[in-house]
Amino acid sequence: MASRFDILVLNQISPNGLKRLPEERYNIGKDAAHPAAVLVRSADMHGMTIPASVQAIARAGAGTNNIPVKAMSERGVPVFNAPGANANAVKELVLTGMLLAARNLPAALRFVSSLDPAMSDMDRAVEDGKKAFAGFELAGHTLGVIGLGKVGCLVADAAIKLGMNVLGYDPEITVDAAWSLPASVKKAHSVNEVLKNAHFISLHVPLVDATRHLVNADNLGLMRPGAVLLNFSRDGVVNESAVVSALERKQLGWYVCDFPSPAINGHDGVIALPHLGASTREAEENCAMMVVDQLRDYLEHGNVANAVNFPAVSMSRESAYRVAIANANVPNMLGQISTAMAKAGLNIHNMVNKSRGDVAYTLVDVDSPVGDNVLADIAGITGVLAVRYLPHLSD
Repeated sequence: MASRFDILVLNQISPNGLKRLPEERYNIGKDAAHPAAVLVRSADMHGMTIPASVQAIARAGAGTNNIPVKAMSERGVPVFNAPGANANAVKELVLTGMLLAARNLPAALRFVSSLDPAMSDMDRAVEDGKKAFAGFELAGHTLGVIGLGKVGCLVADAAIKLGMNVLGYDPEITVDAAWSLPASVKKAHSVNEVLKNAHFISLHVPLVDATRHLVNADNLGLMRPGAVLLNFSRDGVVNESAVVSALERKQLGWYVCDFPSPAINGHDGVIALPHLGASTREAEENCAMMVVDQLRDYLEHGNVANAVNFPAVSMSRESAYRVAIANANVPNMLGQISTAMAKAGLNIHNMVNKSRGDVAYTLVDVDSPVGDNVLADIAGITGVLAVRYLPHLSD
């Protein structure tokens, strides 16, 4: 393995994140022809020819819709992200969205901006006009949170502190999320239950086949008249034409989202922001530092944390000689790998194997150097996707 790694950077990445890749070991730039890894934020990689040299892709953010994850899985390339690193920024924007809607602030701001600064009776115009923008307070109203990951839990906690009731739904809630969820959050058993019983509904789910158009024409009619729908997740989670229809018949009071589009822009009931969810200095820095640390640990030690297509695998170094193998999740792979090493006279010191869906990943520490012929034998096993040799780098 080369002692230096070329990293291709497709977007502006926080300098404090990039500093975590030591100069003596990493070359970072926008023109790397044969990069070991790619660092990306929002650049669309679907039409990009990704070099065969790429061993990992790291997204400095949560969503990975701009990355061809399936194709990378087939090549044995993990795709890392930074879940939760921008959670506080998104939480604060959700609260902002609730307040914008509850207090009719967009219309109020438009009214004030329309006043002529030269008018002699502005005070009177303000007093006469403000009656049209009376709103309501958040306290005592119910917020429904669909998706109780890091962001959803923070939103629920903040809403409770504002005096709101919170109804939460997530059929796949993790143990960590469950522990961090305030005890006063009432558990819902379906999306429809949340839509029926909440004044505000905030969506915090990834965009996958199961969540596309999660809110649609069939269930929008269940919402309380005048309810506020907030989407700081992904645009495809909501059927926009159904939302516009619900706004026009006053079933829905406001649609607050982070995704402007021709279908919704200009509608009086829409508050659309220009994808500001993670656009804070703090969030960008947190995402960069988190994903860079994960990328470095993978390139140097083979450990996997927060990859959207690989199992989480971590093994402390007990040997200077490590092999990392990504393979299809099929029977007898470990046996074949072990046999190839045994034939070469290699003693296995430690081994970890885990799987996730169709992909399995193995770390093997051995007691002596591994020759190219052994790596070639392992790579030739049917179902093996990628093999990397990771001798310990001196600090």
